Amino acid sequence: MDQEKDGSPLQSKNVFGIKMKKRKKKAGKGLVFANKGAQDESEVEATPDETPVLDHENLESGSEAGPSVPLCLHFRQVTNTKRAKPAAKILESESRPQAFQISINITEARQLVGENIDPSVVIEIGDEKKQTSVKEGTNAPFYNEYFVFDFFAHQEIFFDKVIKLTVMHSKIMKSYCIGTFKIDVGTVYNQPGHQFVNKWAALIDPTDISTGVRGHLKCDICVTGKGDLSSRSQKFSDAEEQIEKNPLLPEGFPSMRPWATYYVKVYKAEGLPRMNSSIMANVTKAFVSDNTALIDPYVVVSFFGQVARTSTQKSTADPEWNEQVVFKEMFPPLCQRLKIQVLDEGSMNDVAIGTHYIDLRRISNDQDGDKGFLPTFGPSWINIYGSPRNSMLVDDSQDMNEGIGEGVSYRGRLYIQLAVEILTGGVESKSVFSLKMPLKDVKGGKTAGKDPKIGTGGAVGGEEEKMGVMVLPVDPPQMVSNEDKESFLLFGALFEATLIDRRIGDKPISFEFTIGNFGNLIDGVATPASKKKAEKGSDHSSQEGAMTVPLLEAQSSASCKSTTRPEKPLLGDGNRMYYYLPISTRRPCIHVRSSWEDRTYRLHHSNMLDRIALMFEEGVAKVAQMDKVKQPGVEPLMHAVLHEFCKDAREFIAFAEKKVKGAHLTMLDKKRLTLCKQQLESVVEVAESITEPKRKALTIKEMLTESRKLTQTIRFLVEEPQHTLPDVFVWLLSNNKRVAYSRLPARNLLYSENLVERGRDCGKISTLFLKSPGKHGATWAVQAKVDVYLWLGNCKDTSHMLKNLPEGFELQGESLEESSSTPPESLLYKEHHEFQLRAHMYQARGLIAADNTGLSDPFARVSFLSNTQPTAIINQTLTPTWNQMLIMDRLALHGMLSELQQEPPLITIEVYDDDALGKPEYLGSTIAIPEVKLAEEPYTPPLLQYSPLFCGSLSGGDILGAFELIEVSKTRKHALPPIDDPEGQIFHVPSYIRPVLCKYRIEVLFWGLRELRKVQLLSVDRPQVFIECAGKGVNSSMIQSYKSQPNFSMLVDSFEVELPEDEYLHPPLSITVVDWRAFGRSTLVGSHVINNLGLFKYTPPSLPPSRPQQQEPTIIEPAPLPGPEVTEAQSTEDIYINIEQEETPKPPHMTEPLPPEKKGRESRKSKRRSTKRKKRTAADESADCVIDWWSKYYASVEKIQMSKQRETYPFPNIYEAVPPLQSLLSEGLASMATGMKERKKQMSFRSVGEQPKLATLKIYDKELEVEFGPFDDWVKTFELYRGKANEEDGSSVERFVGNFKGRFCLYKLPEGGEDKGLDSWEYKINQGIPSNAPVNVLIRVYIIAASNLHPADPDGKADPYIVLKLGKTVIKDRDNYIPKQLNPVFGRSFEIQASFPKESLLRILIYDYDVVGGDDLIGETNIDLENRFFSRHRATCGLPGEYAIDGYNAWRDCIKPTDLLIKLCKENRLDNPRFTPGRISIGDKVYTGKTVFVDEDQIVESYEHLALKVLHRWEEMPDVGCKLVPEHIETRTLYLQDKPGMDQGQVQMWVDMFPMDMPHPGPPVDISPRKPKGYELRIIIWNTEDIILEDTNFITGQQSSDIYVKGWLKGLEDDGQETDVHYNSLTGEGNFNWRFVFPFHYLPAEKLVVVNKREHIFSLDKTEQKLPAVLVMQVWDFERLSSDDFLGTVELDLHGFPRGAKTAKDCKMEMLNDSSENISIFQQKRAKGWWPFVKAEELTGKVEAEFHLVTAEEAEKNPVGRARKEPEPLEKPNRPDTTFSWFVNPFKCFFHLIWKNYKKYIIIALVLLIVALFLALLFYTLPGAISNKIISG
Repeated sequence: MDQEKDGSPLQSKNVFGIKMKKRKKKAGKGLVFANKGAQDESEVEATPDETPVLDHENLESGSEAGPSVPLCLHFRQVTNTKRAKPAAKILESESRPQAFQISINITEARQLVGENIDPSVVIEIGDEKKQTSVKEGTNAPFYNEYFVFDFFAHQEIFFDKVIKLTVMHSKIMKSYCIGTFKIDVGTVYNQPGHQFVNKWAALIDPTDISTGVRGHLKCDICVTGKGDLSSRSQKFSDAEEQIEKNPLLPEGFPSMRPWATYYVKVYKAEGLPRMNSSIMANVTKAFVSDNTALIDPYVVVSFFGQVARTSTQKSTADPEWNEQVVFKEMFPPLCQRLKIQVLDEGSMNDVAIGTHYIDLRRISNDQDGDKGFLPTFGPSWINIYGSPRNSMLVDDSQDMNEGIGEGVSYRGRLYIQLAVEILTGGVESKSVFSLKMPLKDVKGGKTAGKDPKIGTGGAVGGEEEKMGVMVLPVDPPQMVSNEDKESFLLFGALFEATLIDRRIGDKPISFEFTIGNFGNLIDGVATPASKKKAEKGSDHSSQEGAMTVPLLEAQSSASCKSTTRPEKPLLGDGNRMYYYLPISTRRPCIHVRSSWEDRTYRLHHSNMLDRIALMFEEGVAKVAQMDKVKQPGVEPLMHAVLHEFCKDAREFIAFAEKKVKGAHLTMLDKKRLTLCKQQLESVVEVAESITEPKRKALTIKEMLTESRKLTQTIRFLVEEPQHTLPDVFVWLLSNNKRVAYSRLPARNLLYSENLVERGRDCGKISTLFLKSPGKHGATWAVQAKVDVYLWLGNCKDTSHMLKNLPEGFELQGESLEESSSTPPESLLYKEHHEFQLRAHMYQARGLIAADNTGLSDPFARVSFLSNTQPTAIINQTLTPTWNQMLIMDRLALHGMLSELQQEPPLITIEVYDDDALGKPEYLGSTIAIPEVKLAEEPYTPPLLQYSPLFCGSLSGGDILGAFELIEVSKTRKHALPPIDDPEGQIFHVPSYIRPVLCKYRIEVLFWGLRELRKVQLLSVDRPQVFIECAGKGVNSSMIQSYKSQPNFSMLVDSFEVELPEDEYLHPPLSITVVDWRAFGRSTLVGSHVINNLGLFKYTPPSLPPSRPQQQEPTIIEPAPLPGPEVTEAQSTEDIYINIEQEETPKPPHMTEPLPPEKKGRESRKSKRRSTKRKKRTAADESADCVIDWWSKYYASVEKIQMSKQRETYPFPNIYEAVPPLQSLLSEGLASMATGMKERKKQMSFRSVGEQPKLATLKIYDKELEVEFGPFDDWVKTFELYRGKANEEDGSSVERFVGNFKGRFCLYKLPEGGEDKGLDSWEYKINQGIPSNAPVNVLIRVYIIAASNLHPADPDGKADPYIVLKLGKTVIKDRDNYIPKQLNPVFGRSFEIQASFPKESLLRILIYDYDVVGGDDLIGETNIDLENRFFSRHRATCGLPGEYAIDGYNAWRDCIKPTDLLIKLCKENRLDNPRFTPGRISIGDKVYTGKTVFVDEDQIVESYEHLALKVLHRWEEMPDVGCKLVPEHIETRTLYLQDKPGMDQGQVQMWVDMFPMDMPHPGPPVDISPRKPKGYELRIIIWNTEDIILEDTNFITGQQSSDIYVKGWLKGLEDDGQETDVHYNSLTGEGNFNWRFVFPFHYLPAEKLVVVNKREHIFSLDKTEQKLPAVLVMQVWDFERLSSDDFLGTVELDLHGFPRGAKTAKDCKMEMLNDSSENISIFQQKRAKGWWPFVKAEELTGKVEAEFHLVTAEEAEKNPVGRARKEPEPLEKPNRPDTTFSWFVNPFKCFFHLIWKNYKKYIIIALVLLIVALFLALLFYTLPGAISNKIISG
């Protein structure tokens, strides 16, 4: 801060450009402002030494810069004003629903968690759901599927919708979620270009937050509204893409986001409406007393798709919940707002009471370290606004309660708190608040352990329950008694109430002023003071200062008088359109006492920021205005504005540093001040960098753009999220019913002793336009205009309440001494002055069309005080010149003359369209400030000025007028300024006010009419054009037959007209087209109004200055000696032209890129021979080396890709040619530079260095007209409109009736020179204009491809085909439709013969083929071929980069470069080019280069190459130069008439045009799509090792696996193959000797496999998909009775997969991540080795495989059998004996599993068994034997 010497008694400070002093006697009161005539403290004035300086350089030259700048910065000198600054618009436009489109492209997923999953992606937005196809058995699926969602909604609601991407594992029985990603629409819309492109979304499992990232999904998300241009960037598939570097997150977000718990504590609400708007409530009301509240409120909190609700409190308008809602979500969240809605539970349905959004960006700071802070809020009140409180039935204003539009009434307030806590230890981590909250967590902690009470809202379902959207009780905050609240007083004095609508004028009216429910006597609460419960939080206890004014328990008439006395309004003077209140001398006053918590410091801080922003905005607006009218001194003023802004911002930064340390602030209060401080610091840095002398000087336009960005940043800071005082409402009551309102933020009215903290409208007269609540569209919805003085402040400050009132009043009702405690009832102004108002209504421009003809019958109404007068009606025009002075006599104005002169009341101007039958139709309105002319002062006439009109959201044009308020002297000794005699009743604007006129001539070139539509059901046949400007005009000749010849026969005409000398006041020029019909009738076709004639001002061509020869920049190195060189193999570098046209040198048919040194000497053969001998290269990757147009296309795409990489590369010079070296004359150095360039390129990009250098073309990602302008350098195209204009989308498309092509030229005539007429050659306008006779043209249209087409079929796809329309020619390419594609490659060319001007508009339409019913139009684009044909940019046939006679890059144009150069020189009246060996000279410009070449051992001289290079640099030609269109492809956006402004896809194409009177050009370029090439991939699976063993033998416990290997190419899953099973592998070894054979089709240039298959059995056509070439191999464990077990997988990208390990031992999992040794099977053809199998990030086995890639032809010659079959069978593997299936070989199974292991036990068991049997038999037979022996023996 600028401070004076320390010893001085007064310390001077300068805050925000206002000089102020710290006073010793009022130490406690803060800062008091020395503000000229502002308060009683007006003794100190701004000292001259405080004038703002420009910048440091100008300090010395103070004599020059010093005095000029303060004059410019008059807006910074704070003069005290009695009136508030009027708003720009009388009525703000309403928010209306609009069309939006969300397009999502799902490209691929990687690193998905899970084993052998079948992933698909489900996209959910709101209630809409779409799904991709299912990909089988892969963790890295490739989709490339495009989805479009259409919405029609309010922006507020639409931006809160959540886009949810879920990857599902799809099984027949049950699908489960792998991971999800959520982002809200608002976050996407705020991105550059409203889109994320090629970004990776991290998938997480919302049900289990401890698992981390579960995969990545690559997608594009784009959100477009109407008219948003989405810049589609070229897509490049990049296998080496780093996921971490491209996360789908806004810039600045950390790539790894932690989980966090969001606590929203809802304590209580108060002052809610006492009844809801349901019908049942009205019935109930009849039976209960008035004191019962008929609402049952509850609160719903919505956050990022999660919803929870509190409990319902029955029958109370002041409910207490004391509950907290707990969400779990990642931090920072990808959503912008938290929605809090209070609802009333009803028997039929629940009705919203009010909605509030908390913007998370306002309550958090994402900076690093201790600078940033987590979202925190409160505990604080939030005020809720909505529909009027007394609405009896469900009304149309219910939208307001849902949060749409501006609320028209206070509906209570809610006490809440928000805190966020980062989770570190997973879900179980305990909740510890970082905020000081006594007793809150104790109860919360206990209940958290119990079964949580789940929110009962409808949206809370399964997933959210697991996530834990919980509603828990929380302890109430400590309450304080009412004494701790501060008492506030709202004082108002009504100065004027006019423009009162006639419909309410017949009943008594009064005005009610309310703040919250205080002052609301109709439908507020009965006793607001006692009802208001105070808040007491932990941080609110230390409040300073006790209340001096006791709070009133009831609102007595003495303490609160919120309504003026009802009075019947009187009919106004003039044309008696409006009523007014007769309050001229006695001004009624109101006052409302209210009690609120004293949190006004929040509003004070906002006011300080608001003041900085206001001053900066005013300065920027002033600069913009000066720049518009090209005033001198704009740049110093801009610098001064930025300098002052930096000074102001630093003041606030210093102030904030002190304040942060203050007591009784919530956490957010402290953090917000820090946030504001940081933001301002960064803004100051930007502001200083704009004016820094070191950097490249910015233009004024760029400075203004940057400055506007800065104002947006500050405006964002101004809004305070934690509410304090509610807004003030002013209601117009008619017969005690609410009719119209105005809402004023309390912040603007709040008083503070410190001027910078004071509200901008505090203690000032504000002009309010009261409007009726609800929707009113584009109508005059103003019910009354009120001038009211408002002051809001603490009751302690009431002594300042009346300080700023206009002087000359007496207080009524109370004496002045007592006024501090009781405000006066009215103010009496006795002194009055008589004035006369003269409204000089000169003209208007750009009015809205209100009649069906596309014109209006406008008149204006001018209202001032109680007078309203209309102008005359001028029929059928949009540019009326009224030239009328409206006089209002005997106007009495009260108050001091000096104040009236400074700030008179405002004038209101409305413009209407007169209708003979109905009432006038509103066209717009504006306000004007009259200039006051006092009788004592000499009279000076006022200046005419434009005032902008607004009608709803439309701009309604401008009115040019001057308004003066002339004092009528009481003594009549000063006569009024003279006026002219009236014509009838009309006074004309006096001559001394009308602009000074001088003679101009306007030349008109009539070219023709185009695209005229039917008018009144008849085609236009004989049109004529009328041009009119300032009452004069000229007509074209009549076109005799529009259909056969739409051009005019008479080309040029002119007329003289008197126009103001001041160009700013030039009237508009109108173009009207009339069709002449039978019997001399004429019909208006359409019209166009040009508001700015400055565009057509004639500037004589400047003569080229004579330049000394030695400074000539175009003579470059001399040509080298003619070396043997082939015409076709010409390199760019051989043409020694200073500035390279191309970034990379590209000789077309080169065999191998030769070293640059040898280029001049090395002999090369012709292209035809060299092509045959060309070696196979890595880039081609195919045996077929045909170079065609597509080779050029892909080379161009690669060039764009390289330039994109160059932008992001840290050392761009590796990519750049070396400019300093190139300009050196020495040939040796030049070749050295070239060599460096080549070598550096080879170092940085091996792959690029290896490929042949091809010619490229320019690929524009936009329309050619966007790149070069609309090709209107020869004639301009003016759109003709007819019919009513309205706010509806697409109304301009419906009103469009055709185009007029012509040109205007305006120049001042020399004084006294009377020209009668001009001969045709004397016209300035027709120089360089071609003949407008018909021209026959051959047109070739090349349609390459379309992308991102809008789906037209129910399955989300389309079957597109092309239709071309040109005049009556229609080409339908329906037979060649492409089934089921949203990104079709057409590769079609069409040839049409046409005749300009009859057939000049080419329409390219893309239709969707339907078998049943009519085909649907997907989108169309139109090209004006005539404009391109005649344009100087020569958009007929693009110039190739290189010249070649034949081959893929053959010259297409019908004339050679040399002839073309001669033709251009002739047309532009330049000397003919001189061709001498090695050089071409045009005038004094000399171009040197190689012109001698060797072809077939003959020396050939050719200037074509050099001439082509000269043409590429044609824009350097002085005066006549312009950029010629190069050979190109343009990307045109498709649109649909039903959805105006909404992108329906893009089409890549180009158009060639050749005049038929020239030699016939060669055959058209063949761009038919390349056919995919047939290949066969043969894989032999030899062995596996270390496969994990899954099965355990139930007898032996031994582990084994039954191994087999599966394989398939992605996209060709149906052709998947598997080996036989290696049973019972005990070591993980498997032997297979098994061959897989995969035939597939492949596009080498795009590196994609083409798959054609039917999606399902009902599909009529095969769908073509292009997928990366990825081989999947899996190892499985075979199970006989259950499903097989998955053991591991390996996915190999055939373009780049790791080289196989030599041995199984060397094979490690790390191989897959090491990309340095990657090989491509398309280059190598064969590969063999070991590769690892992986499952869940673990090595689960290894496979030995051999790959062999052959083309389809080779495969036919040398076929092989699948598995081990013929031909070339493989021998059976030698497997161990243990390899068998128990099911098939039971004996083997016994032998190997049991006998081998348990042999001895089995033998012992057998022996024992035999012995046992022997003994058993022995004992069994022994008794019989013994007895036999005994008996027999």
